[in-house]
Amino acid sequence: MRKEKMFAMRMSQMDYDRIQHKAGQAGMSMTAFITASALGKNITVVDGLDKVLAELKAIGKNLNQLTTLCNMGRITCLDLTEIKSSFGKVFDYLYDRMDRG
Repeated sequence: MRKEKMFAMRMSQMDYDRIQHKAGQAGMSMTAFITASALGKNITVVDGLDKVLAELKAIGKNLNQLTTLCNMGRITCLDLTEIKSSFGKVFDYLYDRMDRG
């Protein structure tokens, strides 16, 4: 979304420092943090989520490779449709909850 409006405000140094700290903890810019807070969006911080997503991506690639090999007839395997569907749901759930700021 294009940001075309500027908004200035005054606050105490203490409030500024606290907001900056919270935005940093959330991995967000101050603008993104303040906007999300003002719009009533939940800001959830989960330490290590990037590592979990990286691992899920690796598992997903492995599942896709297995599926390809099965479809080519190179290996005999079980039906992975339900596993891939469940994996996709987990990945989508976690990814939707990430806000890159």
